[in-house]
Amino acid sequence: MKKIVAGFLMGTMILGGALSVSANGPFFDRENRQQRRIHQGVRSGEITPGEYHALRHEQGAIERYRRRAWADGRLSAGEAGRLHQMQDRAGHHIFRAKHNAHWR
Repeated sequence: MKKIVAGFLMGTMILGGALSVSANGPFFDRENRQQRRIHQGVRSGEITPGEYHALRHEQGAIERYRRRAWADGRLSAGEAGRLHQMQDRAGHHIFRAKHNAHWR
């Protein structure tokens, strides 16, 4: 009986932890992917130092907005839409910086 209760408690703790992490997950994961794309572009020479600073500034603005949006513990539909819009625009800017004629 003790093993069953202990197993149930462990499963509940693991599931609860996974749910709390995933609440911020899609936006945070996308920020991380975009940052990796930026760094890969710098390493390959596709992104110039000026483009790098502009893209990092944009990523910082997205992160600040995400933190403010989650400050009250929940994300409204309007805040989520704004975050998606900001990340879509940043993704486009990263693509443009990596595929333009400017090389380091």
